[in-house]
Amino acid sequence: MPPRHLRRAVVVGTSVALAAAIAGCTPHPSPEVAVRAFLIDWQAGEYEAAARHTTGEVEEVAGALEQVHDQLDLAALRFELGGLDQQGDTGTAEFHAQADLGIGDPVWQYTGSMGLEQNAEGWQITWAPDVIHPKLEEGERLAVNYDVPDRGQIFDRNGRPLVAEQQVTAFGVVPADMEDTEKGVNDLAELLDEDPDPLLNRVRSAPPEQFQPLVLVRKRDVEGAVTRKAKRISGVETSQITMSLYPEQAQATVGEVAGTVGHNVSSRVAGPYQAGDTVGLSGLQSAFQQRLAGTANTEVVTLDGDGEQTDVLETWPGEQSGSLSATIDADAQEAAEGVLEALPDSGYLVAVDARNGHILAAAGQPGSTDDDGAFTKEYRPGEVFTIVSTAAALESGAAAPDQTVPCDQQRQVGDRRFTNPNNTALWGSPDLARDFAYTCTTAFAGLGEEVGADALASSAADFGVGGDWRLSVPTHSGEFTVPRSEEDLAAAMVGADNVTVSPLTMALAAGGVASGSWNPPRLAVSDEEEGENVPARELDTGTVSALQDMLRDAVVEGSASGANVGDIPVHGQVATAVQQVDGEETAVQWFVGYQGDVAVAVAIEVDPALRFNQYAENTVGEFLLRLPSGYVENIPETAEDAEEEEAEQGADSEDPATDLGAPPEASE
Repeated sequence: MPPRHLRRAVVVGTSVALAAAIAGCTPHPSPEVAVRAFLIDWQAGEYEAAARHTTGEVEEVAGALEQVHDQLDLAALRFELGGLDQQGDTGTAEFHAQADLGIGDPVWQYTGSMGLEQNAEGWQITWAPDVIHPKLEEGERLAVNYDVPDRGQIFDRNGRPLVAEQQVTAFGVVPADMEDTEKGVNDLAELLDEDPDPLLNRVRSAPPEQFQPLVLVRKRDVEGAVTRKAKRISGVETSQITMSLYPEQAQATVGEVAGTVGHNVSSRVAGPYQAGDTVGLSGLQSAFQQRLAGTANTEVVTLDGDGEQTDVLETWPGEQSGSLSATIDADAQEAAEGVLEALPDSGYLVAVDARNGHILAAAGQPGSTDDDGAFTKEYRPGEVFTIVSTAAALESGAAAPDQTVPCDQQRQVGDRRFTNPNNTALWGSPDLARDFAYTCTTAFAGLGEEVGADALASSAADFGVGGDWRLSVPTHSGEFTVPRSEEDLAAAMVGADNVTVSPLTMALAAGGVASGSWNPPRLAVSDEEEGENVPARELDTGTVSALQDMLRDAVVEGSASGANVGDIPVHGQVATAVQQVDGEETAVQWFVGYQGDVAVAVAIEVDPALRFNQYAENTVGEFLLRLPSGYVENIPETAEDAEEEEAEQGADSEDPATDLGAPPEASE
């Protein structure tokens, strides 16, 4: 719901404005002029002036008209004059009202009527409460009811909840018990460090006898002293509520909900909201805010003097909140978060289902709802980019797996010198496959000119680097700038320049090698738009087969041997890419590869003095070992897939042709 202090300008209807010039002239010579003058002043908020056009006591009528504005917390009020029926010294006038309940709230339209009489003052409106609304009776007032649905849950692919239930303290008021509404709400807002305007907006239009929750605070974020001070404000009460709010797993992916984990919500939320609402600030909670939060049922009602509802004048049905199914697998996510906890510095792990791009796990260390680096971090990939450049070399004909490609300790290309990790070299006549297995920087840098910039750019596109794919949450798909010089091309071949990637980008690239088809990522099972703008891309069969062999050799005997775990073969490539991260020189250790159908990328930030890649290798090895037995070769289906398969099996069982009890066909 919106902050109602954002008001639209009051626009006077043209049919009413025609009488503006004579609105203040009394006595009114005709009933039409009296009605127009009354509506103009009421619409403009000139309540005493409007009251003087009636037979009632000026102070009483002015107060009643002003209370309508406060009781509905109106953004604007417009009138148009309808029919007028005069019978001698009396008459009845009809009018059409448009009461704007606030930005984002509905506009209440209704038809009213008022009695008229001619006396010594001229024509006047016969005052009664039903002048405001035909169903408003003596002793009643108007109010707005909001019935807000509970926030929906986010589930993993197997229907397990990813958001934990949590007890929160709802700070609110009973408006009728407040000695000074404005002061009391302002005092509460100051105590809780909140913007008072949205709180006042809700209180003004609420049924006065009902508790109105205004600010939700997690139990751990509120001290007993704060609660005691709040309760000293007249009309303020608290209530304990259990809600599904904070991520139990995948904090950055699931996201943060406002109103519970921080203050000053109004300054952090760009869209409209109402005091007491839950608003997703990040991750899936933000991307699917409308689905998860729903919208309130809104009613304009009448209340008697005791605050009891007497009638419903108008209803606007809201949207029921709904749940969301994510592709995240709780088992894989738990394994990812567990292995990253042991890291000394920042690191990220992304695992995807190689067959379809479904994201199984996305974790960061240290974990928080603010750090979505698994999807958004912009890193140089270093030599793990040789997965892409090897594909370019194979498809351009620049080299074959068994073709000799020298791996010298250093290689000069143009004005740039390239050096192998740890200043090593491969003696003899190493072929491309061996160069790949031992992450030979100089070999791939030297191949750049033969491969060509266009072939390398085409291969990067095949593996989704810099592609137009997107998720429902922020992502960095990577960036590839076509090199313009031989040294830039050599650097791009080994992921040193002209290319950035996120951990997600490289996990998807590994998935392409594992399955033979690059698939766009998917995070929300039920979001039909995710990934649909970019189709899957079939990769060259020969290239995929060669890359699979090379990635396996790198793990069995090459640079990535620390990840050789389990009974199912692990395939992978490693790199340590020194670069600027957040303004500081940092070494990013990479592992990119797969086991079975689980494709994984690990990126860990370490001190540049650490030249060995043990952190990335050990992390992915431990991650794979922590997965449930049989997981990598038989990833569990999503709940949605299981339902579809069950439905298909059910349909098949009803087919008479497949019924084992069906009699055999008669032979001719």
